Amino acid sequence: MLKIIKRDGNKVEFDKSKIKKAILKAFIDIDGEESIYAKEKARDIANYIESLKSEMSVEDIQDFIEEKLMSSNRKDVARVYIQYRLKRSLIRESNTTDKSILELLEGNSEYWNTENSNKNARLNTTIRDYTAGVVSKDLTERILLPKDIVEAHNTGIIHFHDEDYFMQRMHNCCLVNLEDMLQNGTVISETLVEKPHSFSTACNIATQIIAQVASSQYGGQSISLAHLAPFVDISRRSIMNKVIMERTATGDDLDEEKINLTVRMRLADEIKKGIQTIQYQIVTLMTTNGQAPFLTLFMYLGEAKNEQERSDLALLIEETLIQSHQGVKNEEGSWITPAFPKVIYVLEEDNIHEYNKYWYLTELAAKCSVKRLTPDYMSEKIMKEMKDGNCYPVMGCRSALTVWKDENGNPKFYGRFNQGVVTLNLVDLALSSKGEFVKFWELFEERTELCHRALQCRHERLEGTPSDVAPILWQHGALARLEKGETIDKLLHGGYSTLSLGYAGLYECVKYMTGHSHSDDGLGEDFGLSVMKALNDKCNQWKSLENIDYSLYGTPLESTTYKFSKCLRDRFGVVKGITDRNYITNSYHIPVFEEIDAFEKLGKEAKFQKWSPGGAISYIETPNLDNNIPAVLEVIKFIYDNNVYAEINTKSDHCQVCGYDKEIKLIDEGGKLLWECPNCKNRDVRTMDITRRTCGYKGTARNGWNQGRLGDIHDRVMHLDDIEFEVGGSN
Repeated sequence: MLKIIKRDGNKVEFDKSKIKKAILKAFIDIDGEESIYAKEKARDIANYIESLKSEMSVEDIQDFIEEKLMSSNRKDVARVYIQYRLKRSLIRESNTTDKSILELLEGNSEYWNTENSNKNARLNTTIRDYTAGVVSKDLTERILLPKDIVEAHNTGIIHFHDEDYFMQRMHNCCLVNLEDMLQNGTVISETLVEKPHSFSTACNIATQIIAQVASSQYGGQSISLAHLAPFVDISRRSIMNKVIMERTATGDDLDEEKINLTVRMRLADEIKKGIQTIQYQIVTLMTTNGQAPFLTLFMYLGEAKNEQERSDLALLIEETLIQSHQGVKNEEGSWITPAFPKVIYVLEEDNIHEYNKYWYLTELAAKCSVKRLTPDYMSEKIMKEMKDGNCYPVMGCRSALTVWKDENGNPKFYGRFNQGVVTLNLVDLALSSKGEFVKFWELFEERTELCHRALQCRHERLEGTPSDVAPILWQHGALARLEKGETIDKLLHGGYSTLSLGYAGLYECVKYMTGHSHSDDGLGEDFGLSVMKALNDKCNQWKSLENIDYSLYGTPLESTTYKFSKCLRDRFGVVKGITDRNYITNSYHIPVFEEIDAFEKLGKEAKFQKWSPGGAISYIETPNLDNNIPAVLEVIKFIYDNNVYAEINTKSDHCQVCGYDKEIKLIDEGGKLLWECPNCKNRDVRTMDITRRTCGYKGTARNGWNQGRLGDIHDRVMHLDDIEFEVGGSN
């Protein structure tokens, strides 16, 4: 049976009656009525098309009709048909968004309903953002991008990230220069905000800055607790003065020990309130893109400028971990795990051993990890090896800046940003080569250049952007202090900001080409590393030619993992072990279904992290480990010695119907994955609090994952068990 490939990519069975009707209409427009000849001609053409190959596009069919009519003695009818076809084409091109917008408004779009697990597609704020995104995506594909890039994106050969924000000249993610804004003042909504005089005020201003930044870009942002630490001592001194004044006014003695105790108690309360402000503001604020700010808190003792500041920073880290462990209350009053803020805890020589001064913070971090999937862990030792002796935060999820030095030779990280991402589908590359290595590397050259041109489009779209479009970013310190009317161009060159070449599906690529996983310590690993090195070489080549920092980035696919898998099946069919799942593997990761223990997984993936300087994160999957904290601490020590950045994925669930607070399961019902409470069989995700690591950050079932991401979650094996760990033994 002949299949017709419609313009939206869907396939339907060929319907002869539609062809006959279109041809007869052209005859009637000329002759005024149906003739025997017209009916025969329409029937013959329809039969001829039906006898052709098994699949044809709508455009191919229309070409055949034109051909047959033009070769007949009724060229006048052919001209009418051509005019009708042109008219329909113009109508389509002038109205390309109605269907998408109506599906969105009616709540019938699987894509928009599961596009982002931290956005609720039922809310008006989100619908408004998505509606703007539909328009932006449409203009981007019809006008702003070259056709071959659009075609490669739509067929899953590459992914041009965040098309729905491309029109607006917005960048991806950043490291907010909170230190500059707090110490030197800033302007928020045309209102001057001067240096705060207390820690709690600094936290409040910080959340306002975060909300403004989130509304002016589409990616994640990171701030450092070290930039808030100086205000602890400002509050301490202020509290001290007040206590002395109070005791003097009431006639109490000025006993130093009593005064210091009172100051410590009040300061602890101030710190608690300040961190609580950040915690609750971040989960309750709604930005213009329909979600809470995608914020990462960076906790690194090494950023403190002196011992007093280091000690105060430790107080902030401790309180952040305490509140993260507690969580927030849901609408029914139960404690649950919030998606944001994401927290990064840096492992360093002062907190990684039992005898260290700050080991107690690491113990607290481990307890928090098993309860709330927070914090993530970054190794100062490994990052300094990779980043020329520097340790600094990633932007949001994992996007990492290159090292850049100012005119005085000092490295600078805060105030910098990423221009955008384009991802290469390595699985499609491998399948297109049919397993031939010579062909693979030929296609590698073609497709990396396609990504290069797409990244240049991102860069060129930002060029000429005036600082006035986002004053909080470009004029008032978050990223720069440019003049009004000045363009951001100087921040796009010379390495101040980065462009990211993403990659996805290294496992499937290697498996198809070699028959091995890239975790095999042999042929598979060697080929996987050669691909990573070649991708890095491309970034370095482009950088040297253009004075723009290109960097290799391990893409955190969310909804795109499903898109890529569907595109691969459309192009290559079902290839066992390669395209037979609803997802492909993120970046360089060992696949979620491969049986491997935590230490081996982290160790093997560490080899690939080295070659992903623009962003890399590894994780291990575990059951509930509340009673096995020693095992978690051993994993943390291993991360310090091996991985630049890693996460521990536990389960954090709550059923509002019955109060069940253990793991809520994904069940397979007729090929569709659904959440079900094991206790009461509740399946309504609106009455469940289910948090899972989506792809570097936490997401919730209530806002939805598509079937591809659910497949990934469903197939995840445990890398660490809950058997009590004994130091010196094995687990």
